[in-house]
Amino acid sequence: MIPNRVIFLILLTLCALTASAQEHLSFRPDTWDFGTIRETDGRVSHTFTGVNRGDSPLVILDVVTTCGCTVPDFSKKPILPGEKTQITVTYDPANRPGSFTKELWVYSSEKRKIATLTVQGSVIPRQKTVEELYPVDAGGGLRLASTLNAFSYIYPGRQVQAAIGYANTSKRPVRLELRPETTSGALRTDYPKQIAPGERGEINFTYLIPADKPRYGTVRDALEVLIDGRSNGTTLVTHGIGVDPQPADATQNAPKADFSENILKFGPVKHAGPVRKKHFTLSNAGGAELIVRAVEGEGHVATTLAPGQKIAPGDSLRCEILLDPRTQDYGIVTEHLVVVTNDPVRPMRRIRVTAIIEE
Repeated sequence: MIPNRVIFLILLTLCALTASAQEHLSFRPDTWDFGTIRETDGRVSHTFTGVNRGDSPLVILDVVTTCGCTVPDFSKKPILPGEKTQITVTYDPANRPGSFTKELWVYSSEKRKIATLTVQGSVIPRQKTVEELYPVDAGGGLRLASTLNAFSYIYPGRQVQAAIGYANTSKRPVRLELRPETTSGALRTDYPKQIAPGERGEINFTYLIPADKPRYGTVRDALEVLIDGRSNGTTLVTHGIGVDPQPADATQNAPKADFSENILKFGPVKHAGPVRKKHFTLSNAGGAELIVRAVEGEGHVATTLAPGQKIAPGDSLRCEILLDPRTQDYGIVTEHLVVVTNDPVRPMRRIRVTAIIEE
């Protein structure tokens, strides 16, 4: 019988032989700092030189980058022991201002990572054009930075503000008017009625839900932009989700909504078939009563979950989703249900419902 000590020495020797036979590509240095470069100067490149420090030939199968802005160029020619190879790395600073650090992983034909290269530096951004800063053409020479303001949660008694930038690129003053198309009654806007040539500024939006009149669910406003009394179809949209006031400590004796499913798939459904049903469970994993504040959908499905339903701590509520295929168009149907509760940590959840309506 072979002693354990001898077996150990044999295994140690085999491991050493295996390690010496493994592919090893050494790059010195393996990191390159481009320093400070200007975005306007375009792409920059550096060539890394590696040496096969192993005792057998190797082939570079691939060089994987962490970003499409970094492109490697290398040879797949076999590299003999002691021979050198080169990998040229090109970095594109376009639309990437500020500091950067990018890694590249070198893989051999044995699909093992045999080296890691790093490029880094800092990009001085180019000066953007007015069209880039204000991409929305509102007509009459007035350009806007965006057409959407999303406010996330809106708490009663707490004012939230946001703004959309504008620039008058014409050589004459223009009159600005925002005409409500959809109104919540909770939005206030502040903007100049006349904008001078070359002037830049902001259209300010403020939501305030009275503390004594809470609102739950989607709060949305749409305003048509008129320049000198005319519209080219540009509409500004602002929206948020009305929820309960957030307590100072949301973890103490608070309700906690727990949904068993956030995606429900009906799969293929015959158009002439009967109403189909699926269900999910809403549980209260917190220490206080859970109250459903709002349930919103797009009209493709119905649900038994309704505002005002209450769930005691530790209890659950079985909720059904009903799909009537006869009221749907053929093809893929997607519904997003928005459920708002008095859970102070995550007051809003989305449930995605899908189906395929067939002949």
